[in-house]
Amino acid sequence: MNINLTLISQAVAFAIFIWFTVRFVWPPLRNAIEIRQKTIADGLAAAERGKHDLELAARRSADVLRETKDKSAELLTQAERRAQQIVEDAKAAARVEADKVIASAKAEIDQEAERAKQQLRERVAELAVTGAEKILRREVNAAAHADMLSALKQEL
Repeated sequence: MNINLTLISQAVAFAIFIWFTVRFVWPPLRNAIEIRQKTIADGLAAAERGKHDLELAARRSADVLRETKDKSAELLTQAERRAQQIVEDAKAAARVEADKVIASAKAEIDQEAERAKQQLRERVAELAVTGAEKILRREVNAAAHADMLSALKQEL
């Protein structure tokens, strides 16, 4: 065996192997690698977009939460003010009603006092007539002296 022939045949076989690999094996491998690189790049870009979107959503949710807290505090303050206003209105209405009841009671007391005075005048007039009758020992005619009795009532 000749070493030169072996070396040349190995070189030719290697050249055929390289040509076969470059022609038939390398293009599908390169396409698969490029597709894989593109997929990985797209995945990384999507992950970056997702991370950015997550940060935006976190900021938005914090803003919404803060706004909600502010609104609820404002509504609570308004409710407290409204409750105080209702209490004050109820107190004012109760005062007005109490004043009306007191005024009505005073008017009724005044009327009752006037009736009592009137009854007292009539009773005093009767006692005066009875006393005058006993003093004079004669009968006094009430119909004849009605004017005198009513004048006496008015004076008392």
